[in-house]
Amino acid sequence: MTEKNIALSQRENYTPSSFTKLLWWLSTAERELLVDAVVDRNRYTIVGMTVLATWAFATLAWGYFFSTVTANSWLAIPLGLFMGFVILTIDRALIKGINKFNKNRFLPLLFRGLLAVTIGVFMAQPALLYMFKKEITLQASLDNEKKKMLKKQQLDALHKNRKTGLLLDKEKLQKENNVKYADVTAARNNFLAETDGSGGTGKVGIKDIAIAKRNVYQKLDAEYQNLLTANQPKIAEAESEIKTIDDKIRKEEEAFTTYFNDGFLTQVEALNNLVKDNPALRYRYYLLVIILLLIELMPVIAKSLLPAGTYDEKVQLREEMEKEIAHNNTRKEQELKELYNSLAQQNDMEAITSFFNLTKADREEKMNAFSKRWKEEDHQTFDGLWEKMKKEILTKQEN
Repeated sequence: MTEKNIALSQRENYTPSSFTKLLWWLSTAERELLVDAVVDRNRYTIVGMTVLATWAFATLAWGYFFSTVTANSWLAIPLGLFMGFVILTIDRALIKGINKFNKNRFLPLLFRGLLAVTIGVFMAQPALLYMFKKEITLQASLDNEKKKMLKKQQLDALHKNRKTGLLLDKEKLQKENNVKYADVTAARNNFLAETDGSGGTGKVGIKDIAIAKRNVYQKLDAEYQNLLTANQPKIAEAESEIKTIDDKIRKEEEAFTTYFNDGFLTQVEALNNLVKDNPALRYRYYLLVIILLLIELMPVIAKSLLPAGTYDEKVQLREEMEKEIAHNNTRKEQELKELYNSLAQQNDMEAITSFFNLTKADREEKMNAFSKRWKEEDHQTFDGLWEKMKKEILTKQEN
């Protein structure tokens, strides 16, 4: 392949594309200085690509996070864009501080690492929630069932004493009724056996013994009916209160289930339970977290690992030149102001001297006029004349 012969004056006439300018801006490079740095163009394009990737990832992660906490997608999108812009601003600020002339070169990397551990771990959550959405949905359902069971246990424990007391009272009353009913049944059977000759004396018919047994039976039956009349309302009251407690527990359980949702914290809790109970998922979880942290660290790592070229030298020389020019301009301006103040002082002194020379004769004439009037007015004292002359003729010192 033959090589094109390009004139020397045209070899470095490089015009970057709009996308390349965007990447250079993301990498915080000065386009005017980078255009002539042939080797560094690609380096800063790479750094810009890493910043662009981190920016896009941060925007998507935050957008998904906000979509889990709000049902309004039109609100989640601008919030995600805003937080992505915040991450972009932090990345550009840290990258700008990394150069070979910076004595604290590793400080931005350390700070960015701490920031990545904080933000990256949080930002990894939405990505992991999206990747394991089906498993998390299933785990969240199981967690909700466990919460329901725990809630029921708590409610049962809360009402246990009262409910146990009511059940004991009910059981006691029913047992009392059953004992009395057994006595009535036994008396009735004795009476019937006496009348049909199958028991007792063995004589058929209503005899004295049968009549006595009938009286015992009727007495016990009357006592049983009275006992039922007294105990049944108490049993009904206990059953009613037990039912009220059961209904209250059921309503509180139903109200508790209304708080179940698939929000961000619920999904994070389900993910943590999955990681804790599933070793296979645990390793992949930590691996994904590390990968996402590296995505967060990419811009600073890229800027730190790539070697410095002529661009950094140009930036350093340009900055030194601008500092020197600024010092020279400040010094020249100071000299001009000092010259102005000196000439102004000189001219002001000449003007003041001329002013006093010109007004000397007029002041003497005015003093003569004051003296003449004082002489003609006998009632005015010399001290009064002096006070008037001080006020009208003498000058006042400048403060």
